[in-house]
Amino acid sequence: MTPSLTSPVKSGVRVSDGPLTAHIATYRAKLESLGYTPAQVVYHLRFFAKIDLWLLRGKQRLWWLNEEKVGQFLAHLRKKHSAGYRGARSGLRLLLSFLRDGGVVAPKSEPVARSPSQRLADRYRAFLKEERGLDRATIYNYSRHIERFLTEHFGTGRVEARTLGTTQITAFIRRHVPQGGRGLAAQVVTGLRSFFRFARLRGLIASNLAAAVPAIPNWERSGPPKYIPTEAVQRVLAACERSTVRGKRDYAILLLLARLGLRAGEIVALELDDIDWVNGQLTVRSKKGDGWARLPLPIDVGRALVRYLKIRPTSPYRNVFVRGYAPYTPFVASGPISVLVRKAIERADVKSVRTGAHVFRHSLATEMLRRGASLDEIGRVLRHRHPDTTAIYAKVDLNALRGLALPWPGGAR
Repeated sequence: MTPSLTSPVKSGVRVSDGPLTAHIATYRAKLESLGYTPAQVVYHLRFFAKIDLWLLRGKQRLWWLNEEKVGQFLAHLRKKHSAGYRGARSGLRLLLSFLRDGGVVAPKSEPVARSPSQRLADRYRAFLKEERGLDRATIYNYSRHIERFLTEHFGTGRVEARTLGTTQITAFIRRHVPQGGRGLAAQVVTGLRSFFRFARLRGLIASNLAAAVPAIPNWERSGPPKYIPTEAVQRVLAACERSTVRGKRDYAILLLLARLGLRAGEIVALELDDIDWVNGQLTVRSKKGDGWARLPLPIDVGRALVRYLKIRPTSPYRNVFVRGYAPYTPFVASGPISVLVRKAIERADVKSVRTGAHVFRHSLATEMLRRGASLDEIGRVLRHRHPDTTAIYAKVDLNALRGLALPWPGGAR
């Protein structure tokens, strides 16, 4: 007998009288709250209807719908409806998240580690989160290298941490560090040191292997910081297209980078409540949540924020900046900020060795130094924790440094 079809809401989609049918209205409301257009809502509801019919015909309980079941459905969909398969995976991932949040399906179970190496990596992750209090991104950046290190050395067998030594450490670094830049190298060596301190603390090793991890030379601080001149910064700002929602958003972000020297992660974390319109101030929070600073809000930055917020897409999130397409969720990492900076620099036809978000921070500090600001003042504006971090900008003002140079003994020849 063919299942009957009903249309419980005016969605333009016929839905089977299956286990999902009772949730279509709330799911549609969720999609609309995330900023999806009517056409996008209908598109997502079609996948909703297809999996509802699949569950009904298979006599499957909704409670046990999970990633494995979704995978089986996707295989069925790909076989039967290859033309309409595009976007199904991301759409069903959103649906599954919605059902879990509502307690309609079973909570997501943590995957069982398949090897002792993975179990030890999980213990290390728990240590970083519960005892070190590190943020999710840092835990990921450290632990992914540790899991690879352990798996490459021990495979699926028992982990004998006491057998590790400088030979294995050096070989691992030589294999993987050349594949990336200095940022990746710093992650690998810092992660290894952190893991070996954890292993010694837990009694897994007796020797101080953290001291055996070689240092990565910091050539970035051997010369002046990379920056772009003030006139080039103005060209980048002037070339920003400001007639669209995304253009207004990007312009406000660029101004925060250029005028206040914010880090990309600080822009991602910025929330609506951090803007004090009455006193003209901005609260900037550390990415790791362990500190904050209150900065004056320049007039041009405030105006750019107002113009963006007036047309900012409706979003349930309090973050100032959200993605430029539905669902209008916040940025989850700082990568997209650096991408939009790179595109803005290219659009303005500005030549720069560095094109990430940090280049504006260096440019602001360099301009402050040339206008007579002291290194201490620059350090306060950029919220540096250590004076040594600010000291790199002394290399920019070569004329001032020449005046401090001592004469060569015996005179010039």
